[in-house]
Amino acid sequence: MFSALVERVWPSATPSARADGFLVVVDPALKPTRSVSLLSLADGIRTARLTPDRAAELSLTDGDAVAADDLTSRLETAGLELNGADHLYFLPVDEQDAVRAETPAAGIRELTADDAELWARFVAEAPEDDLDDAYVELDHWLVFGAIVDGRLVAAASMYPWDDSTLADLGVITLPEVRGQGFARATVRAMSAEALRRGHEPQYRCQLDNAASIALAESAGFALYGDWDVVATD
Repeated sequence: MFSALVERVWPSATPSARADGFLVVVDPALKPTRSVSLLSLADGIRTARLTPDRAAELSLTDGDAVAADDLTSRLETAGLELNGADHLYFLPVDEQDAVRAETPAAGIRELTADDAELWARFVAEAPEDDLDDAYVELDHWLVFGAIVDGRLVAAASMYPWDDSTLADLGVITLPEVRGQGFARATVRAMSAEALRRGHEPQYRCQLDNAASIALAESAGFALYGDWDVVATD
């Protein structure tokens, strides 16, 4: 269903012996800033990837099967808090072909530094919380927008994820035009261009963001799993 690239960047594992738990993987290559990385796949497989130092601190070893409540207790004892899980969505392989074949709707195009004035007006009109949460920026690797009557009403941007050819995306639509398909069209057009450039779109959103979940699914993305992390300085 998903590409080999997704499996390389988000490596899973065979199911642990305990259906309610996580399989522990001690990973020396894991970034210290993500010393605990929890991946719960849509098919039920759950993996806890830990740096060696963090595994020792939590008294866990590679290959352990740890129950979810036990892992939570160990994290709390160590004074560690999870950031809060995100859904991870990707375009299934067959949907990628459909995205590539589409012609962008009128007014949907790539944005560049030449669109700074258009962008400034959009940022002034967009809700501050949306700007903070979506992380959409004009100087990102790839940026697309929906323009109506000379006004930018929706914008999406991407940046390479963890030095890979996955491209993490965010999208913002002005409140008064939501529900009219601008975000969906923008995301699909940007995704098509990313695929042409050899990158694959990655869509993340918080578990309680119903509007973002609906957008991901309407744009053709499918749920891969949920990801949570303990970030350290």
